[in-house]
Amino acid sequence: MVKVSLIILNWNARSMTQEELENVAQLDTRGLDTTCVVVDNGSTDDSLEKLSSYNLPNMNYKFIETNENLGYAGGNNIGLKYSFKERFDYTILLNNDVILPKDILIKLVGIAQKDQKIGLLAPKMYFAKGYEFYKERYKENELGKVIWYAGGFIDWNNVYSDHRGVDEVDYGQYNKEEVVDVANGACLLIRNKVIADIGYLKDRYFMYWEDADYCLRAKNAGWKVVYTPKTELWHKVAQSSGIGSSLNDYFLTRNRLDFGLRCAPLKTKLALFRESVKLLLKGRQWQKIGVTDFYLGRRGKGSWGKK
Repeated sequence: MVKVSLIILNWNARSMTQEELENVAQLDTRGLDTTCVVVDNGSTDDSLEKLSSYNLPNMNYKFIETNENLGYAGGNNIGLKYSFKERFDYTILLNNDVILPKDILIKLVGIAQKDQKIGLLAPKMYFAKGYEFYKERYKENELGKVIWYAGGFIDWNNVYSDHRGVDEVDYGQYNKEEVVDVANGACLLIRNKVIADIGYLKDRYFMYWEDADYCLRAKNAGWKVVYTPKTELWHKVAQSSGIGSSLNDYFLTRNRLDFGLRCAPLKTKLALFRESVKLLLKGRQWQKIGVTDFYLGRRGKGSWGKK
C-alpha cells in the first residue's frame, strides 16, 4: 500500500486549520495508507488545545509543535523530516486555506505512480469564490473557474516567478499536463526519494521563493517538476500580504536577490545587482531593509523578526 503524508502548517489560525481538517476528513483514501500531520508553528491562540488531539475518520493524525514560528520553509521542513523518517512514499504540502475535491489524493498519487521520474507535482488551482483579485471583472457563472495557478515559470531575464493563467477564466486553455519550472507550494506532492537526493526546503528563505528554489534543485538532480490539470483545488488567496505590504516587500526583495544572484545567468545577475542598488536608494522602507539584510547575510526571519 502506498504511504502518503499530508503536511498542514498552522500559525495562529486554529479555525481555518480546523475547517481544512474537516475537508481532509472527506477525502477518498482508498488504496492509500495516509497520515495527516499538522505542524504548529509556535501559535499563541487556542490551536494546541483544539488541534493536538484532533480525530480524523479516514486517516491517521499527528500533531507536532515547533514552539516558535519557523516560517513556511522551516515549519514544513519539520513535517518533511517526520515523513522521511517514517518512510512515506509521498508527502503533500498543503495550505490550510484550500478547498479540495474528494478524489485529489488518489489522482495526484496515481499520476506520480505512473511516471517514476515525477519528483514534484502540483494541480490546477482556482481562486475560491469571493477571493478573486478582480471580482467585478467576472460573470456569476465564471466564479470558481478563475485560475490562480496553471503551472509556474521563471522569467530568467528578470528573476520573477509567474503563475501561468492567473486571473483568466478557465476554458480549457491549460489542460495539458506538462513539465514546469515551479510547482506551487499551496498543494505540492513530493516524492520522498527527492528528499533523499536534495534534502529539504531552505530555512534561510523563511517564506517566498523556497518553492522555486526547491523545484530548481529537483530538476538539476534529474527529477521532473510537473503541473497537472487532471485534478484541481480552490484557494482562498490571502489579500493581506499582497504587493506593497511590508511583509511582502521584505521577504520577496531579500529572497529574490538570494535566489537570483545564485541561480540566474551572469547578465541577469548584473542587472539584479543594479536594481538592488536602486532599491537601496529609492525603494520602500522594507525593500531597503530586505536589500541590506541580503548583503549582510541576514536570513531566516532577518530584520522582520525584530519588527
